[in-house]
Amino acid sequence: MFRHKGKGRTYSHNLKLASILSCVAGLVNITGVLAVSTLTTNVTGHFAYFSEQLFLRNFKMASIYLLYILFFLSGAFVSGLIMEWASRHRPHTSYIIPLSLEMMIMLLTSFSSEILPNTPSVPIIISSALLFAMGLQNALVTRVSQSVVRTTHLTGLFTDLGIELSQFFSSIKRK
Repeated sequence: MFRHKGKGRTYSHNLKLASILSCVAGLVNITGVLAVSTLTTNVTGHFAYFSEQLFLRNFKMASIYLLYILFFLSGAFVSGLIMEWASRHRPHTSYIIPLSLEMMIMLLTSFSSEILPNTPSVPIIISSALLFAMGLQNALVTRVSQSVVRTTHLTGLFTDLGIELSQFFSSIKRK
């Protein structure tokens, strides 16, 4: 799944990558929703909530949604930095490091009730950690597949699907 890059990637490689890591993202998202009542795989909804809370002048909640957005962005940024560094120094490990970091974060959050004290900020910490992990994953998958596959949100997937379907139907009319 990760060995092939650029033109060496096939539809089958991308399908395997999308299937496995979309499943991971789905599991993380439902876990976030059930455990801490927060979507933890995308930022689109958080931007809407952030804007709504600003409009309502509820700056405390607005800052929490901004925090979520920034953690997802930070995860994508860190993933990109790691892959850039590793591709220059250790090309064979450029994808292993972000995946390992993602797994460690998810493992730690699964034991968060044992590790963290029971305070009102725990759900925010868990949500932020999971959003960071999904930022890591989304950047990793986007980079591996050269922006063909996205695993942590439906907006990009449905945009790509719409474009692909229009190209498919256009090619049928030409024949």
